[in-house]
Amino acid sequence: MWSLCFWLALGILLLSALIPTLSRWAGVRRSRVKLFYSLFVGVLLASVVMFWPVHHSGGLWNGVRAAFLCLFNAIQLYAAGCEFAVVADGMGQCPQELALAYQVVFAGMFVLAPLFTFGFVLSLFRNITAYLRYLRGWFRDAYVFSELNDRSLQLATDIRNKHPKAMIVFTDVFEKDDEKSFEMTEAAEKLGAIFFKTDIAVLECKYHSRKRKLMFFTIGEDETEDLDQTLKLIERYRDREDTHIYVFSTRIESELLLTAVDKGKVRVRRINEVQSLVDRLLYEQGKTIFDTAREGEDGIRRIGAVIVGMGRHGDQMLRSLSWFCQMDGYELTVDAFDKDKLALEKFTAKAPELMSEKINGNQIPGETRYQITIHPDMDVETAAFAGEIGQLRQTTYVLVALGSDELNINTAVRLRMYFERIGIHPVIQAIVYDPHQKKALQGIRNYRNVPYDIHFLGDREEAYTEAVILGTALEEEALRSHLKWGKEEEFWTYEYNYRSSIASAIHRQARRWCQIPGSDKRESELTERERDIIEVLEHRRWNAYMRSEGYVYSGSPDPKTRNDLAKMHHDLVPFEVLSEEDKRKDSAVATG
Repeated sequence: MWSLCFWLALGILLLSALIPTLSRWAGVRRSRVKLFYSLFVGVLLASVVMFWPVHHSGGLWNGVRAAFLCLFNAIQLYAAGCEFAVVADGMGQCPQELALAYQVVFAGMFVLAPLFTFGFVLSLFRNITAYLRYLRGWFRDAYVFSELNDRSLQLATDIRNKHPKAMIVFTDVFEKDDEKSFEMTEAAEKLGAIFFKTDIAVLECKYHSRKRKLMFFTIGEDETEDLDQTLKLIERYRDREDTHIYVFSTRIESELLLTAVDKGKVRVRRINEVQSLVDRLLYEQGKTIFDTAREGEDGIRRIGAVIVGMGRHGDQMLRSLSWFCQMDGYELTVDAFDKDKLALEKFTAKAPELMSEKINGNQIPGETRYQITIHPDMDVETAAFAGEIGQLRQTTYVLVALGSDELNINTAVRLRMYFERIGIHPVIQAIVYDPHQKKALQGIRNYRNVPYDIHFLGDREEAYTEAVILGTALEEEALRSHLKWGKEEEFWTYEYNYRSSIASAIHRQARRWCQIPGSDKRESELTERERDIIEVLEHRRWNAYMRSEGYVYSGSPDPKTRNDLAKMHHDLVPFEVLSEEDKRKDSAVATG
């Protein structure tokens, strides 16, 4: 009996220590099974098992009595009210070779159990304190984050700087031993943030003052979990005014689900961080792409773009450049490189008509104009890549987006060397997420103090700000554009409308930079010549944008052939084929 209880108790303790790890392997949410709670229960069960031979002396009623005493002593153990003499005096029947080990394990539990009790009480006190602090901020705007991580902390810091009186809440926060977690917790405490262990979808905020804004940010490391939390938040707060939910996701299923769900009064925004970065880059710094274009003898300014890396950033930039650079007096060529042998096939599958031989590389009047070449199976560290770059003497703009800060930095420096060898100096931009590395790299020079002239972008300090996430000048301009033909609710509800209007606003900014006639006028102020220029150019841009989104021509100019499920549109034709009504839509959308 003594030996059986001893080994059974050890097995329980070992299992309780392993359960959190096993639960993660089984796919159970990490916050559901914590080591503290697992060991709390494990020590309780193990102590009951080990007290059993101390109290049991045989017989049914003695067994019942022993069970109650075991449970009583286990409870005393957690309350630091059980004396070790109970164990020592009851071990008369314990085999001599097991007695010492039995007492050592028991002594460990006598120490651990009160510590668990203290930790539990402290945890409970902290949770109560958090709720009391939340109640004090009942009449303030609340910003509630699903996790405490680098991105959420950066966004919360910017919000605190802009709104000192706002209430900032982090949910699903558990104490961890690693240094990074400690530093983030310390930084969040300096912001005056409130911590809850509760999941964001469970935290009770429904009765927060209706006169104040309630902002939720599902911004965790697991996009599936973020989406699940978002759907639960929508269900819970559907009837509440001035409630905003921002879900951070680049996955297509999130767009589909969030479009389909009934949101009620809640405004939901999906933050595609990659697309947001590219949009912001083109809207704020895109003028450089046009300013550095090379003018030929025919008066045409040629933009030679090189994209290194066809991951999320490279893919998005390639598609965006196809419509952004549709501009009178300019021509666009893009060379994109990727290590994937199937890079060309994969991109063509996503945007088939953008890459079709009929469109790509041809100059059809009233149609999109560009030349896109994708170079698959190309390693940036090979001589073959250097050789290909050496042939691109018309390059004016480069984006390096290989998925690693270190690789992006090294490749950008190497590209500067390659281009210097052929006597050109294009704009080079590289994605670097780490804000500390980005600051250290700004203005880097070689040993002769010659600047590399490489621009680093994409770090968290720039990307996770209130201005970028919660509302931008670009978004406001896009909404004004959308309201010319649709309702505001449709702008926020359907990403198709949102993204299309964003692209239109970005290109309108570019037309102003390039001084396209009529670009700074309202539709009613346009001359006939200006209207013709604006309408043809806007249709070229729209054709390229739709194709970059995967749309193809429906096969007929009949509007009935449009099929958005199949991404087929009847207006993907040269400008002259459009009806007069559709031509007028182009000038309406394209003007301020």
